[in-house]
Amino acid sequence: MTERTPRLSRLRRMVPDTRAGRPVEARGARPRRRGAQPKVVALGGGMGLSASLAALRRITGDLTAVVTVADDGGSSGRLRDELGVLPPGDLRKALAALCGDDDWGQTWARVIQHRFQSQGDLHEHAVGNLLIVALWEQLGDHVQALDLVGKLLGAHGRVLPMSAVPLELQALVKGHDPERPDDVDTVRGQATVALTPGEVQSVHLVPNDPPAVPEAVAAVLDADWVVLGPGSWFSSVIPHLLVPELLDALTQTKARRVLSLNLAPQPGETEGFSPQRHLEVLGRHAPKLALDVVLADEAAVPDRDSLTEAAKRLGAAVELAPVARTDGSPRHDPELLAAAYDRIFRMHGRIGPWR
Repeated sequence: MTERTPRLSRLRRMVPDTRAGRPVEARGARPRRRGAQPKVVALGGGMGLSASLAALRRITGDLTAVVTVADDGGSSGRLRDELGVLPPGDLRKALAALCGDDDWGQTWARVIQHRFQSQGDLHEHAVGNLLIVALWEQLGDHVQALDLVGKLLGAHGRVLPMSAVPLELQALVKGHDPERPDDVDTVRGQATVALTPGEVQSVHLVPNDPPAVPEAVAAVLDADWVVLGPGSWFSSVIPHLLVPELLDALTQTKARRVLSLNLAPQPGETEGFSPQRHLEVLGRHAPKLALDVVLADEAAVPDRDSLTEAAKRLGAAVELAPVARTDGSPRHDPELLAAAYDRIFRMHGRIGPWR
């Protein structure tokens, strides 16, 4: 990283501060007044986290996304390999999901998601990835750079990486080689794990004791609600539980914890998984983590009793709600998902000074 530029204060004055959300308050700060919005932290990566953020920004302005940084494919992987930076892609997607519905927000959401099409080195690079990496190099600070991008976009919340170092995801996979269906191999790289034809047994990170971003830990400890999922189970959801400081914060926080299940198994990564099996593998990776609520689409749960029992083993109640789009695709509808989150926040132990 380069030395932080003195132009930062001037850049900040140039960017309109139109965010509805603000960075989390420091612990010990003045308590919020009665009636303030809940502090919500959402953990994940990729399109699953984007779906959750698009819903959550509709019901709270005090929203923080903590994003996985193990991506090694596409534009992110190329920038990571060439420059040694964090993969920016999932961070970019989270920022785009937090953009407002006005012209400013939607214009910037399209701009940062835009990918160049060419015959040269820029092919398939996303504009937002280049912008984020440029600010990292200019400012020398991951968090300040992402906050500045959030201001530029008018993002309704804050985006943080879960760790300040690039991580490699590794998995033990049975049958990764179809010619050896009973063998268990170590598969390296998030992109490869996500597409394996085999059965993922477990995942771990390299390095295996990565440092968490302090602001991410502080946000979890200071939250009223923590939302985990939906998303690629082994490559976007579980990795947060493999960062020791972040897992400690998740187990120690007084926030309520809700796990949002996927609408369908993911081809390759969780092929054939039932909703309850998703809970079982999460519990194996973080046996000390307790949950409060498991949210699932009612049409995606063929065996409600088995899901209820699996949730109970994690200390959670099950909430079923229609959260899928009506076009038949396995995608969450942001308005329906927002309504489900809002009901959960209202009905399950509303805690903190926002009551």
